[in-house]
Amino acid sequence: MASLVGGQLFEISRQGPPPPKDFFQLVITKNEVIWRSWKISLRLEARGAPPKELKTSHHDFLHQKVLQQQVDYVFGQRILEHTVNLCQGKFDYLERLADDILLKIVSYLQLKDIPQLAETSHRFRKLCNSEKFWEQIVRYRCPDFTSDMEGIAKAMGWRRTYFTFFHTSGSKKQQ
Repeated sequence: MASLVGGQLFEISRQGPPPPKDFFQLVITKNEVIWRSWKISLRLEARGAPPKELKTSHHDFLHQKVLQQQVDYVFGQRILEHTVNLCQGKFDYLERLADDILLKIVSYLQLKDIPQLAETSHRFRKLCNSEKFWEQIVRYRCPDFTSDMEGIAKAMGWRRTYFTFFHTSGSKKQQ
């Protein structure tokens, strides 16, 4: 499974909390944690200053409480926990899959299980509510769907098409 993980595992950037409003970036690769910061200031001594960069191994990051506190301060506890998990080798392979592959996997579920899947994460909620997902449902699970209906589905939306034309008439058949 480790071969599924690319060189860069995670990246996030954002402006830090006020008052300084400096800009920060956290990059986690297979081997190291990279912490970059840019000073944002109107003062002359800060103009043109290059970003600061700290590179550390996963092992060292796990023991650097000050750096962990900075990550928590700028990005929050959830990102810190995710970073620690990645440094400990705990990869969420499902989260790293492309949407098209996830849609293929989800296509094997029964429709009654989709609301529960959507509650598991923001990504699955977005995926289960996406037009691509509902297009897949209509095209492959609704035997009464014809190519003539495609224009209607594109205009109305695939989800609305499903619930308007197929859900009430054959919901038992669709699951």
